[in-house]
Amino acid sequence: MTATGSERFAYERLAADIGELIRTGTLRPGDRVPSVRRMSTSRGVSTPTVLQAYRLLEARRLIGARPQSGFYVLPPETRAGLKKHEPTLALPEPGAITTGDLIMRVLEMVANPALVPLGTALPAEELLPNAALARALRGATRQPSGGPKADLTPSGSEALRREIAKRSLDAGDAVTPDDIVITCGCAEALSLCLRALARPGETVAVESPAYFGTLQAIEVLGLRALEIPTDPETGLRVEALAEALGRTKIAALVVTPNVHNPLGCIMPDERKRDLVSLLAAHGVPAIEDDTYGELAFGETRPRTLRAFDTKGLVLTCGSFSKTLTPEYRVGWVVPGPYRDRVLHLKLATTAATAVPPQLALASYLASGGYEQHLRRLRRSLRGTVDRFAFEITERFPEGTRISHPAGGYLLWVQLPEGIDTVALQRRAVTRGLSVAPGPAFSASGAFSNYLRINAGHPWSARTRDALDLLAELIAGKRVRRVASLSPG
Repeated sequence: MTATGSERFAYERLAADIGELIRTGTLRPGDRVPSVRRMSTSRGVSTPTVLQAYRLLEARRLIGARPQSGFYVLPPETRAGLKKHEPTLALPEPGAITTGDLIMRVLEMVANPALVPLGTALPAEELLPNAALARALRGATRQPSGGPKADLTPSGSEALRREIAKRSLDAGDAVTPDDIVITCGCAEALSLCLRALARPGETVAVESPAYFGTLQAIEVLGLRALEIPTDPETGLRVEALAEALGRTKIAALVVTPNVHNPLGCIMPDERKRDLVSLLAAHGVPAIEDDTYGELAFGETRPRTLRAFDTKGLVLTCGSFSKTLTPEYRVGWVVPGPYRDRVLHLKLATTAATAVPPQLALASYLASGGYEQHLRRLRRSLRGTVDRFAFEITERFPEGTRISHPAGGYLLWVQLPEGIDTVALQRRAVTRGLSVAPGPAFSASGAFSNYLRINAGHPWSARTRDALDLLAELIAGKRVRRVASLSPG
């Protein structure tokens, strides 16, 4: 049964209030949370609403149930979720990408509409403003001939660049339309930046785990990757990067400080400052992937890495594919002093980004509906992430650990040792499921027992059956056929 909007708001608000009491120490580890009946009476909400709030808090590992006793606040160590990557004095040497074939197979798989999209990185269609965008696109294609031709340039539509520049203020940065280059999605933006900063054979530092699209771009360009350990709660380990910079010549760093893919974490501002200072001391530029930045769950949009940059070393990339529509393939980059180089590379490859989608997005942004859409989207995604985390905890084997995303809709799931998620992926495809195995997120094929799961779809019978099926595959049981896994 799906909760109504008012019910959903009630249990989310109740969960947030209890979570704040735990965060501030008012409720301490071991304290008993008020009973469901008592909370229902005191808050004037239904018993199912309280139970749903407690289920969300369980999914976040803030509280736990004791048989015939009630719910209790869990100690901090049980809330850690994923194991933290321990500091190491023996970072791997830079090398070629060893998982290129796997990455290609994953990319082909996640694009298959016949599969239940647990392995994709796209939100559900029903969460996006498709009707409003379609109207904007029709308006863009009706413009007088010759009008849009002024936007058919490597830098892209001025109207869209102006709207992006306005939004940069929310991220703590101030850019002008002339600072921005529109690209064919964030993938092209990342590729252009890599080509502008590094030559074949040079080393690029990447997070570990890292988005597999970035790893694919590094491989295609003939670059070497140096993996830097990444904390599941605070992002790239700055101290590990400092060690690497002391012994290896690095042409550039690719980093996702805000809503990391696949971890979902946000780097604290102080660590962003430390990272920018470290890069400035070594004269190393950073390519910042801010694709998910506007999907952070907090009250304010997190600041970009570029907001702390005073040396022009941070090139920030973004996209509308995760917040509005993946079909238009519109992204952008703020390349700073590398703008001319990026424009030349853009001209030599795609020349320009398709104009109608740019104009449609510019029109939609200017209409003022984007902020309201983002609020609804973030609220929906937080609910689906919590629900998926809870359901995974209920189904997957003991010892499974799950990330606690600060935004977005991706869950990084650590399965017990010995489970091969590449083999699991092959079995899942034959049963109508797509999953993204952990080794695809590593240049060296690490994370063999990890999965990335897309929690960006409202809970339904289809997603329930998909997780049931995946749990059976993980457990090695005989897999039943589930009719509701078919598209439709």
